[in-house]
This record gives sequence, C-alpha cells and structure tokens, in this order.
Amino acid sequence: MDMTTSTLDEVKDLVAETLGIVDRLDSMNASTGLFGSLPELDSMAVIELVTAIQEKFGLEIEPASLTMDTFETIGALAAFVDANRPLGEP
Repeated sequence: MDMTTSTLDEVKDLVAETLGIVDRLDSMNASTGLFGSLPELDSMAVIELVTAIQEKFGLEIEPASLTMDTFETIGALAAFVDANRPLGEP
C-alpha cells in the first residue's frame, strides 16, 4: 500500500496524541511498530485511535476492514487511511 507523506505525518501526530506519547514523536517513522510494539496501544486504545482517524479524516471505517496488519506499523496505518479516503480527497 502506498501513502502520502502528509498522511504519514498526520497519522504519526494522531497516534502520538491519542496514546499520550508526544514526547516520542521525533523518533517515530513509517516503520515504527504499533500493536504489540507500543505498550500504550492496547485494545481500548485501538478503538480510540480508530475513532480519532474517522473524525480527522472523515472516514467511515467498517470493523471488518480492520486487520492486525493495519496496526503493524505507522506506515501501514497511514496507507490504510489513504486507501480508504473518499475519492478526490488528498
């Protein structure tokens, strides 16, 4: 999956804010592991993060479209966001 740099930056910011790890934002990149790598990202935090993504990007995310691969890395999550944006949106 491809992603835009701006989406990656927005997703990084959103992950850091949602998980309360803004102090680690500078060390985060597309290959930063999420679920299973960040202790702050538990099942409840996943729900919070999905809600925040829906609100920020105007997405309607179907639970069935979410997989563990979606939350493997920040890059994978950003690619998911780009792939699910309404047509015509950057």
